[in-house]
Amino acid sequence: MNAPLHPIVDAVTQRLVERSAPTRAAYLERLRAAADRGPARARLACANLAHGFAGAEPEAKRELQVVDRQAAKPNLAIVTSYNDMLSAHAPYATYPPVLKQAVIRAGGIAQVAGGVPAMCDGITQGRDGMQLSLFSRDVIAMSAAIALSHDMFDGALMLGVCDKIVPGLLIGALSFGHLPTVFVPAGPMTSGLPNGEKAKVRQLHAEGKVGREELLAAEAASYHSQGTCTFYGTANSNQLLMEVLGLHLPGASFANPGTSMREALTRAAAARATAITREEHLPIGEIVDERAIVNACVALLASGGSTNHTLHLVAIARAAGIALTWDDLSELSTAVPLLARIYPNGQADVNHFHAAGGIAFLVRTLLAAGLLHEDVLTVMGRGLSRYTAEPRLADGGLGATATEPGVVWEDGPEASLDTTVLRAVDDPFSPDGGLRVLHGELGTAVIKTSAVKPEHQVVTAPAVVFDDQADFLAAFAAGALDGRDLVAVVRYQGPAANGMPELHKLTPALGVLQDRGHAVAIVTDGRMSGASGKVPAAIHVTPEAALGGPLARVRDGDVITVDAVTGRLSLHVPAEELEARPSTGRAPIGAEWAGTGRELFSAFRAAVGSADTGASIFSMVPASSQESSLV
Repeated sequence: MNAPLHPIVDAVTQRLVERSAPTRAAYLERLRAAADRGPARARLACANLAHGFAGAEPEAKRELQVVDRQAAKPNLAIVTSYNDMLSAHAPYATYPPVLKQAVIRAGGIAQVAGGVPAMCDGITQGRDGMQLSLFSRDVIAMSAAIALSHDMFDGALMLGVCDKIVPGLLIGALSFGHLPTVFVPAGPMTSGLPNGEKAKVRQLHAEGKVGREELLAAEAASYHSQGTCTFYGTANSNQLLMEVLGLHLPGASFANPGTSMREALTRAAAARATAITREEHLPIGEIVDERAIVNACVALLASGGSTNHTLHLVAIARAAGIALTWDDLSELSTAVPLLARIYPNGQADVNHFHAAGGIAFLVRTLLAAGLLHEDVLTVMGRGLSRYTAEPRLADGGLGATATEPGVVWEDGPEASLDTTVLRAVDDPFSPDGGLRVLHGELGTAVIKTSAVKPEHQVVTAPAVVFDDQADFLAAFAAGALDGRDLVAVVRYQGPAANGMPELHKLTPALGVLQDRGHAVAIVTDGRMSGASGKVPAAIHVTPEAALGGPLARVRDGDVITVDAVTGRLSLHVPAEELEARPSTGRAPIGAEWAGTGRELFSAFRAAVGSADTGASIFSMVPASSQESSLV
């Protein structure tokens, strides 16, 4: 039996509902007006419709010509992020025919409506291409909207896994919030080189103790096959959040590619999408409400998920007319205990987490403690308790019925199967979720503390200022950072400066300095993602340096305090002196921000919002809560 809702979860939810009332109402009005117009293709002129089915398979072509409301079968859009360069998205090569067959069996038809780009932060780390990474989320959202824009579709299947792809697909899907939509994951690769060993080799390489050959061998042994990387960064945080939002099937997130279970779940997703389109009509915009967003925040905190979601969850919420803030996340963190230890917050990977009880047990223990809203809509129907179940193969996974194609659900574990990886609420790894919002003279920032030892959570030290991550690495390699405490300030890394790249190439070097016994922290208007680890990192600083934030006035030697305990980001410089200083350094502009396609995104840099509003080019929730409509 579930406990009453925790008072902090209840209070945050109520404030979120009140704050979002005008914009959420406007969003739902738009959604419901679109739904009232009925099957989209019935309104198309004959020439338009003929273009829409000209290339379809014979059965789909025949059914697409039926436009009568009562007789027409639902047509589902498949929007895919497939490419065969990226391990996480390569499995999607075989999905469209499997999905189409399963949809037909369930009484519908399906077409591949379009593709979206999928780039990998792991490949672009420290490269110019990383400056396009965050912007790719909004490109993906627009690409998904283009795919759905043809008025041919009654529901959707979204195929995506990694960092910006899933948030982008969800933002795009929410712009068609009247459509029932199911997200279809591809799963993580099987476990390779243990994460702790990989991290050790990286740090040894940073110290010059092993060469490139040894480093590449370790990386290849870790990232070795199709599927997502197995550490708990943004990609796997995405999967967990989609499940807790009720947009995946229960237990779908972490089944490995190429297994019978993976294919059975893929077929089941298609069948379920058909059912909620043809019979139950569960539009995605109704599922993603304020309670669902709070549930996603709680799950992120309890699992120690990626700090990138302090950007993505805010942007996703805004796409549904919901005004989520960093302070909401920070307040929830005081009530939500840390229940998982997955690398970089532990040594286990997501396969170990899944085997220990995974999302089913996490949802069960959080519901029992009153930390999640149970009474929410999901693609499986009403009630988050449906996600305490685990899938099992039926009939060898070959497909028992059209609506249960090879998979059934049974009660998941009532206790963790490995308490070194996953624990219950009454026996947490930490009493709080390990996410703080810092405020102070340098602005507002986010810090992830779940992997930071208590003795490192408060650092006061002189600033060493860099305007480029390459300069930091060069100073480290030259020994210029040895033998002292320091706060590395890496600025001009925000969305308006250079697209807000991830900086976790800096993590091994920072770890080396800390291991040498020095007090070390980093303060940046850039991102660190799931790589935020044992070194305290005040990230996403806003206002960013490129827009005149205080970071632009910091000088070498200024004393900074990063205090994750009290939530302070302090610059120990008199206010009058700071105000009198000119902004130093530079933002990458003009010819300096060109090449690798970056010049194509100058309009994004000019239009992008601040980190605390999701770092998005879209303006879907007004800055003022007094405004009453989406813009």
